[in-house]
Amino acid sequence: MINVDAYLARIGFSGPTPCNAETLRALHVSHMRTVPFENLDIWLGRPIVCDEVSFLHKLVDLRRGGFCYELNGAFAALLRALGFSVTLLSGRVSREDGGASPEFDHLALRVDLEEPWLVDVGFGDSFLEPLRLKPDVEQEQARGRFRIVQVDDVMILQRIRPGEFWKSQYRFTLTPYRLSDFVARCHYQQTSPESHFTRQRICTLPTQDGRITLSDLKFIHTIGQHREERQLQSEDAWRSMLSESFGVKL
Repeated sequence: MINVDAYLARIGFSGPTPCNAETLRALHVSHMRTVPFENLDIWLGRPIVCDEVSFLHKLVDLRRGGFCYELNGAFAALLRALGFSVTLLSGRVSREDGGASPEFDHLALRVDLEEPWLVDVGFGDSFLEPLRLKPDVEQEQARGRFRIVQVDDVMILQRIRPGEFWKSQYRFTLTPYRLSDFVARCHYQQTSPESHFTRQRICTLPTQDGRITLSDLKFIHTIGQHREERQLQSEDAWRSMLSESFGVKL
């Protein structure tokens, strides 16, 4: 069973939690800024079980981050416990050739209030606040502008930043799924040599003015359009950076 108070404390959220868009937005931002997107258990050889109890234990009790199944799986449990109506959605990540990855490659959420919202705290560098789940409406945020383009029954999430062009991030339909539907792909992502999660260690978190990322032994600090990189010299330095900058202790 979920400990709502402990979860809210984990993401630094305090105050009332009525089921409205304002609360959803505040919870989303708090989650994004405190719980990192990371795949470190894969590199430690620790199996990631696609199970809500496991997700909650890792994020709340162990104060870790995770990848999409863990982050959005746990966040869905919190939102439901608070009374929100939540649907699990299957995302297919966009490729450079215009195609997309297989079904269940990404887990995103739909939250229904007076209008539907796209909620996603597990895609790494993407929208900080939930998006209105409404096609062809540009939505401005600090991380750029976003829109959802609809082609038949497929929704395509796109993003544009200053000086760039619209780039597709992932596509999805509004078909509802259960967490068990994502088990096979979750296993693939942490075991297949074709998965990008098995190719490099990653830990990333948005900041007030940009983003910090630890990619293997490279520390990247982005402020606006300015990017700084620093190569760490040892595994000890890497672990210290994880603890000091991301709050992650392995």
